Amino acid sequence: MLRTPDARFAAVLASVSLIGPLAVHLFLPVMPQVKAEFGVSNALIELTFSVTLSTMAVMTLVYGSVSDRLGRRPALLMGLLLFVAGSAASAVAGSMATLIIGRLIQAVGAASGVILARAIARDAYGPDRLVSAIAYLTMAYTLGPMLAPAIGGFLVDTIGWRSVLWFAVLAGLGITLASYVVLYETHERSAAVHGSPGLLGGYASLFRSTRFTAFVLQSGFCSGSFFALAAASPFLMMERLGRSATEYGFYFFLFPAGYFIGNFVSTRLSRRVSIETMVLAGSILNVVALAMQAALILAGYLTPLVIFLPGLFTTLSQGLALPNAQAGAMQVVPGLAGTAAGVGVFFQLFFSAVFAQIYGIVANGTPIPMVATAAAGAILALVAGAVPYLERRRGGLRLRQG
Repeated sequence: MLRTPDARFAAVLASVSLIGPLAVHLFLPVMPQVKAEFGVSNALIELTFSVTLSTMAVMTLVYGSVSDRLGRRPALLMGLLLFVAGSAASAVAGSMATLIIGRLIQAVGAASGVILARAIARDAYGPDRLVSAIAYLTMAYTLGPMLAPAIGGFLVDTIGWRSVLWFAVLAGLGITLASYVVLYETHERSAAVHGSPGLLGGYASLFRSTRFTAFVLQSGFCSGSFFALAAASPFLMMERLGRSATEYGFYFFLFPAGYFIGNFVSTRLSRRVSIETMVLAGSILNVVALAMQAALILAGYLTPLVIFLPGLFTTLSQGLALPNAQAGAMQVVPGLAGTAAGVGVFFQLFFSAVFAQIYGIVANGTPIPMVATAAAGAILALVAGAVPYLERRRGGLRLRQG
């Protein structure tokens, strides 16, 4: 019988979700300085960013499946220790090759927080409160992107880029210690051993569902469109517009603020509006926001607000769609909730890495590559997000949250 999670449990679980932003968003203000110090191209410096996302994507599959069989707690603690080790290796890197290796190790560890926070929430709070639990957890997660770029920008301008990575080491140590003391095992191992199919069989069971496939694709393309904006923003701000890393960090606050608002709305509507409707609404809003940004840029306007204000509505659309898409995917085969969560996060991170790297390859110092890459992701997300809604309208599965 599982214990009822208390306030300390919820707070530490929320802190675990910050590991992802510490690996991803904290590094954004560092990228122009690393590029200058090592004298590398945009494509290569984007690799230090995209390798983190792609590695985290692959590892979410591993953590999700392993935690279904061996338990959430040991998988999480192992991952947190790897995050600390990778952050320290990155902080002392003397070459781009060493930095990329350190970032890879950091990402292997960070994936544990990204996936297992959701899986633990599903175990501890149950399917009836799953959308609300994920939305509240994601609201806590957004504190990382809200604070990380501002902290990173300040550290870059005052101490240097390596201090950002040492900050990640200290934060990782604190989260690891709190998790060891407070978090207990939430997964019933006997059910995992006797009730789950093999790894490949589990994936086959999930992908046989058009509903599951559409939800994870929508999450992936929606995340990819945002990360095209995120990857472009430091270069457009600091190189094109000549703004400081600190100023960039404060403008970046608009991105997670939108995500926070979207998740808050999701918690309010989770028992009144269907999962399919919320996913489609978020997808439509994303397309509209990026179309407005494209129109302004093509008309010749490029200011910080042109970059970041439409981005606020893009992330707000994510806040509406992603908790619902995640919950919908995890409820397709309840016995494979951890595996489903892993696949969903894999698609988010993998497509984020792909779109960020595509931007790095086509970047030419203008905002046009950002506009084109982000718009492509938004359109594909809309197509995927429409599938469960249309299936529901045609009289298919009528799964609702709560």
